[in-house]
Amino acid sequence: VQLQASGGGLVQAGGSLRLSCAASGNIYSITTMAWYRQTPGKQRELVASITSGDSTNYADSVKGRFTISRDNAKNTVYLQINNLKPEDTAVYYCFVYIHAVLMSHWGKGTLVTVSS
Repeated sequence: VQLQASGGGLVQAGGSLRLSCAASGNIYSITTMAWYRQTPGKQRELVASITSGDSTNYADSVKGRFTISRDNAKNTVYLQINNLKPEDTAVYYCFVYIHAVLMSHWGKGTLVTVSS
């Protein structure tokens, strides 16, 4: 399974971005899709996740500003990021878990930089 993330970039505080991550390859039914982020010297943290039943979960720090969604027909997960803050600066990684084969996969990451 390959994950191709896109949509990162440089944006001013208060701005918006939409990240996308498309899965391809030997895909069964993807159970969970998620976005994580990581900054230098810190552990990768969960930003948001969405199950095959569209149940969502968000980190407290992004609630009300980030929205995760998925298009199962396209095997794609999105992260709409609004009201960006400098502390949102990080490399964002997409993640998928496929329960049928008990496997998970990571994308390579896309950099989001927020200037103040």
